[in-house]
Amino acid sequence: MAIVVPVHHDAPVRHELPGVGEARAYWVDETTLAWPDDLMPAMVDVEALRVRPPVGTPAHTPVTFGLVAAPAGGARLVDGILDPGPEGEEIPLCIHGSLEDLLGEEAMAAHPALRGYLALSLEDEFGGRRVEREDITMLLAGQLAVVQRTAASTGGWVTAFTGVQIWPVLDRLYADAAARDGSAPLGAHIAPDGAPAFALWAPTAVDVTLLAWPTGDPTGSVPLVDGDPIRVPAYRAEAESWDGRWEVDASSSRAAGIDAGSQYLWEVRVYVPATGAIETNLVTDPYSRALTVDSRRSVVVDLGQRALKPSAWRENLGPIVTNDAARAIYELHVRDFSAADTSVPEELRGTYAAFTLASDGTRHLRSLAAAGIDTLHLLPTFDFCSVPEDRAAQHNPEIPADASPASRRPQAAVTAVGDSDPYNWGYDPWHWLAPEGSYARAGCQDGGARVREFREMVGAIHGMGLQVVLDQVFNHTGASGQDPHSVLDRIVPGYYHRLDAAGNVEMSTCCNNIATEHRMAERLMIDACVSWVVDYRVDGFRFDLMGYHSLETMARLQDALAEVADDAVGHPIYLYGEGWNMGEVADNALFTQATQGQVGALGIGTFNDRVRDAVHGRGADTDPRVPQGLGNGELTDPNGFDDRSEETLRNDLAWRADLVRLALAGNLRDFELPGPDGQWVRGEEIRYGEEPAAYGLAPSDSINYVDAHDDETLFDRLAYKLPLGTPMAERIRMNTLCLATVTLGQSPCFWAAGTELLRSKSLDTDSYNSGDHFNAIDWTGRDNGWGRGLPPAARNFDTWVVQAGILMHEDLRPTAADIAAAQEQALDLLRLRRSSRLFSLGTAALIRERVSFPTADDAAPGLVIMLIDDGAGDSDIDPDLDGLLVVFNPEPGTVKQRVDALMDRYFELSDIQMEGADPIVKDTRFDANTGVITVPGRTVAVLYER
Repeated sequence: MAIVVPVHHDAPVRHELPGVGEARAYWVDETTLAWPDDLMPAMVDVEALRVRPPVGTPAHTPVTFGLVAAPAGGARLVDGILDPGPEGEEIPLCIHGSLEDLLGEEAMAAHPALRGYLALSLEDEFGGRRVEREDITMLLAGQLAVVQRTAASTGGWVTAFTGVQIWPVLDRLYADAAARDGSAPLGAHIAPDGAPAFALWAPTAVDVTLLAWPTGDPTGSVPLVDGDPIRVPAYRAEAESWDGRWEVDASSSRAAGIDAGSQYLWEVRVYVPATGAIETNLVTDPYSRALTVDSRRSVVVDLGQRALKPSAWRENLGPIVTNDAARAIYELHVRDFSAADTSVPEELRGTYAAFTLASDGTRHLRSLAAAGIDTLHLLPTFDFCSVPEDRAAQHNPEIPADASPASRRPQAAVTAVGDSDPYNWGYDPWHWLAPEGSYARAGCQDGGARVREFREMVGAIHGMGLQVVLDQVFNHTGASGQDPHSVLDRIVPGYYHRLDAAGNVEMSTCCNNIATEHRMAERLMIDACVSWVVDYRVDGFRFDLMGYHSLETMARLQDALAEVADDAVGHPIYLYGEGWNMGEVADNALFTQATQGQVGALGIGTFNDRVRDAVHGRGADTDPRVPQGLGNGELTDPNGFDDRSEETLRNDLAWRADLVRLALAGNLRDFELPGPDGQWVRGEEIRYGEEPAAYGLAPSDSINYVDAHDDETLFDRLAYKLPLGTPMAERIRMNTLCLATVTLGQSPCFWAAGTELLRSKSLDTDSYNSGDHFNAIDWTGRDNGWGRGLPPAARNFDTWVVQAGILMHEDLRPTAADIAAAQEQALDLLRLRRSSRLFSLGTAALIRERVSFPTADDAAPGLVIMLIDDGAGDSDIDPDLDGLLVVFNPEPGTVKQRVDALMDRYFELSDIQMEGADPIVKDTRFDANTGVITVPGRTVAVLYER
């Protein structure tokens, strides 16, 4: 197969040679490897090597290269001399110039990080191949390295030695063949005769065996079965047609007695670069649809069995949302929903089942749905690593009953059990296609029982009149390498995770980054989402750090979901996510990202941080009390901690008001606002740091929000920013005004659970592991969570001094009456949003035509006036109205503002607010003769023109 090159034993001893302990070379296609020029000796003219010599002409170069292949590992340098291992060999590589010249622009577009690399080829100088495809398959199953030496004439000294990243050639050889159309299934699937068949993509494995434990229960919950497993060797196709899958067909399963309900593992013998040896890994299936407790084994589940289809799930389909721009989204964590709900039986608190009961929580969700919330966004519900599923292994903190509102003792108790308590947000994926087991009731956590519980929850939520959106996390996993929580890397080491130029797993997401630009990682992402739609009838997905995925991946995902949506749920699947531009993929470094301003071309929404920061005053300052924003007192209610000049604050508030105006108008890049000099300014011309403030092509491109599970709650931000002496009644008004900036706009609005109840997390800036103590919601409205002690030190210690001073203010703890008032005012906002189609015009053209922001001389600071006309176009959108006027007054006192453009028009306060919960807004007045509008302090008012 290969030409063995003799080792030069006379080479001098060298230490710490470049590339040792790394994987700096890349195997790109069948015959080509990529080599970074920074591993070249300094005396070599690299530019001269970029020119490929004509085929047939031997290349006389100052360096030579060899591909070291060690099937069982063991290749290494010993005192600067290559030891190829007990079975190793070296295959000569030829320099074929620059990688760009050899592969062409189309191929390089898929590998932009390799621009500037040299091409090393397995072809000889005359174009003949040294290895064939079957040889490559064998080579990829062992250790691979590239050795660089000086020319033989100068001693042949080793000058660099490094491992090889093989993910590009795996994509090239196997991923295209492993079809995405279902003709090459993965995981366990039920054959027509009822027997399961299995398939695992493991192209670098030496051997694969299925280990199975029959249970005899295809739909129930069966704990781990004891005893030795049934062993069934997996097989693969012939080398030329092999797509990397190892299979156990239905006939083999039937003969072995494996059926639905059986527990199983894959035994994978594979070379692991981290250990330098062939390891035998016992691994769950990355395509697991069901699992045992704590994900110890995968479970074969027949999702089509009627026993796994509860009646509520079969009968209750999600509501149809015909205009995505009109959506009102409510973000909720499954455990937060019922952990503190005493109307739920104790054994069902924190579970899927809590959504199926008549409880305080479900009554609250129904009230939200009746007011206008139509989409329930659930934080991660796929199987994740961070919570013990076995109830006996869970530990709850012992919170001291006498702790003061600023005590350190509660957070110490929570932290002490933080990794073994029942709580975590769940952004650490383990298995993407199976429901999380800690949310299943005790006794229903194994196998098909967990599936049924999840379906019951979905059916119950649909029955409330809400669509279900699942939070998806495909940008990272909870673990990599040989970690027990690692699945993908123990099956195909070095493939699924994004590696840096040295072969280390990228960690810019704070976890182990997944490379969904690799084809089988992308397929796993798409297959998982399709499964949640087809198998559970969910209505949409929110993607965590969506900017780590490519635009092409999101487009292919959309296409796949469109193929199944009508049959599964009867409507298009709704998609949105975090479009941040960050990490190693930033600025389209590796691909065109699914980020703000780019993914909107697909009709996929992204969170609008512009309006969030405009309202909160979020900035780079380390003091959480500054800067203030439009919604918490900048210039209008100075808290004394911002030492900038009045002129600077006035200009800053004017800029933030423009960000709010743009958000209200759909955050459209071509929407025009009047500038201070009388000129019109496009939204994309207004700046947000170094980026355009507005980036949308359509109003649905932006998801408007002021708080989410991340960072502090809206109430806690108001506690930081408003002067400490601000009365609670005024804080409620500002809470309502902040919510109004996103609820009364033309884009989808997004509320974090409990924001309408003045929810507090005791100032916690990141409560992902802060337990029920800081996170649980009281739906009765008796306790909003304020003053439960200093939040956990790990994420808050630097601000403890400030937090302690604020938390000790007992007058910042709202009463039940305060919370009820805030709730009703917030629900009125939803009712207003639903009261007229003018609040959700749905297209950029209609918004440009009908939405405007009339100005006034010497306008009050922070005042925002939005006019929506219904007579400006050919069609009558709302037969009952000629227009809407929305006024935001963040000042403490009443504002009287003359707006000449409104003279001779007749506006009156909306019926909803005239009959609503807020008595103060009812003092709003409009004088048609003078164009003067009078709005009370800290108020948002909606006026109708009939």
